[in-house]
Amino acid sequence: MTQTTYPPMDDAQRSAVASTLGAIPSGRYILTAAHEDRRLGVLVGWVQQACFEPPMVSISIQKGTPIMPLISESRQFALCQLGVDDRMLIRKFGGQVDLGDDPFLGQQLVKPLMPKLPILAAARSYMECELVCHMDVEGDHDLFVGAVRNAGFQPPFEPAVHLRENGLEY
Repeated sequence: MTQTTYPPMDDAQRSAVASTLGAIPSGRYILTAAHEDRRLGVLVGWVQQACFEPPMVSISIQKGTPIMPLISESRQFALCQLGVDDRMLIRKFGGQVDLGDDPFLGQQLVKPLMPKLPILAAARSYMECELVCHMDVEGDHDLFVGAVRNAGFQPPFEPAVHLRENGLEY
């Protein structure tokens, strides 16, 4: 497959792209995974339903994120959706990951269908997913697709939705 080369964007084009991408709403999820004796969780936002049958979701994860090998090796992950009032979980899982610590110690967990998968009881909803595809795309993030094997939902809640001023920056 050949890739078309486009000229670099001028400042006006770049500004329009940044504003347009920033207006795409993203959710707030804690992505969790476990393999052998390691468990990790990280705040993510780029999650999207990808299929109806079987139900699947896609998630974009920044390259080099320490949770990526756990997902690849275990072939499973969970997405714990946060509500607008879940600031403590956003702070806990939104910062730097300390590989020596288990971020789930002291947290109430739901008994998962998929063994060892950490699922936060404080999540407003969750999905347990079996990894079906990992794509290393030519960019700063990789794409993972998971088949949803189990889920839980705690109504009513208002999901956390995030918009960025600039869709080209974090």
